[in-house]
Amino acid sequence: MRFMMIVIPKGYETAAPDTVPSAEAVAKMMEYNKSLQKAGVLLALDGLLPPSTGARISYTDGKPSVTDGPFPEAKEVIGGYWIIQVHSREEAIEWAKRAPMSNNEMIEVRQIHEMSDFPPDVQKAAEGFEDLQNATRSRQ
Repeated sequence: MRFMMIVIPKGYETAAPDTVPSAEAVAKMMEYNKSLQKAGVLLALDGLLPPSTGARISYTDGKPSVTDGPFPEAKEVIGGYWIIQVHSREEAIEWAKRAPMSNNEMIEVRQIHEMSDFPPDVQKAAEGFEDLQNATRSRQ
């Protein structure tokens, strides 16, 4: 089972574009990342720049509209993520509980859909999806 552990740092929604974590915080996070890797559960991870550097594309009647960040209506934003592969939701939660997070941060744990989770008609409509995933992974 694959899970995404999503970092939600409170206050990040209004962070300046040049906001970066401290060296101490990064060192602690690297220890944690290495423990995930050593355990063989880590598939991917990344930190994200603040929303002030982003853009949102919304759609009305199929037409895109672009809004540059920051986004004043945002209450929670994603600061980064890990994708892990474990045996259960409980195991994913245990890994999330070990992360060296600050008082103003939280982690949301969400299971990633597997193609086998979908009914046959959806699987048929998505034929080739796993090939796209594999091609993307091989480029990294």
